[in-house]
Amino acid sequence: MIKPPALKPNATIGILSPSSWMSESDLKKAVSVFENKGYNLVLGESIFLMDNTYAGTPEQRANDINGMFANPDIHIIICARGGYGANRVLPLLDYDLIKANPKIFMGYSDITALLISITQKTDLITFHGPMLTTFKNGMVDYNFNLMEKTLSGDKNIVIQPPTDLPMKVLKSGNASGPLLGGNLCLLVNRLGSKDQLQTDGAILFLEDIGEYFYAFDRMLVHAKEAGMFENIKGLIIGQLVDMKDQDTPFGKTTDEIVMDVCGNFDIPIISNFPCGHGTYQTTMPISAHVELNASIHSPAFTILESPVT
Repeated sequence: MIKPPALKPNATIGILSPSSWMSESDLKKAVSVFENKGYNLVLGESIFLMDNTYAGTPEQRANDINGMFANPDIHIIICARGGYGANRVLPLLDYDLIKANPKIFMGYSDITALLISITQKTDLITFHGPMLTTFKNGMVDYNFNLMEKTLSGDKNIVIQPPTDLPMKVLKSGNASGPLLGGNLCLLVNRLGSKDQLQTDGAILFLEDIGEYFYAFDRMLVHAKEAGMFENIKGLIIGQLVDMKDQDTPFGKTTDEIVMDVCGNFDIPIISNFPCGHGTYQTTMPISAHVELNASIHSPAFTILESPVT
């Protein structure tokens, strides 16, 4: 895999919106968080565009990404927010240009589509982690400190969850492999396409927000039938935020749904991991080598190698 250059103090960060646009008030609050830490922010064209739900046309959003990878004055790229629309940008990206100009590229939610396509088409490690929306209400120390630690070149980073978000062991065991995953809805959406996630030998992580229990079950069954889980080494379920039931109860919790669909696989499985749409967001290096130790008493997740150079 290609490791992008590490984050340095006072680095210049390019901010863009590959999907939906971000409100001006939220943007200002989030920008101040990074500037107060000494970083210089350059706002891309897409930040100022509104095309209904999109931050500009697909061409404008793709040009923003291509341009920031080509710009030597931009050191890393962080997405402002997710939303919807990254799928229309994928075929317009210049993957040869991106591979020739490796940089940290980070986001989550709808940005999952970009993270996976870039890493699979260029071999560049990408990062499922905080966006500007993460800090729209101010600093979140857990997220910012872990982001800097992961992007700055540390190795053997053991992720310690916040005390108010303990990890749950659904199936014990130990495994290592390349880390892949992201938003479940986005990953299922890409099944059958040329951008489908290739999961052989991977530690797979999944998260989602606002889904009905039956829809969560349906997506996991779909993923299983499509072979997404066949050869994975371990499964991490991130925060599942605002999951809901219908008037007629589905009858299972999200953990029970996971075990009903995946419990027969001989792999370690944990849930309630601090990544996704919740308050706490671990920076997850896509395609980097990690270890999952699903010990009943002390579960641990370790980023074994530095994902940057």
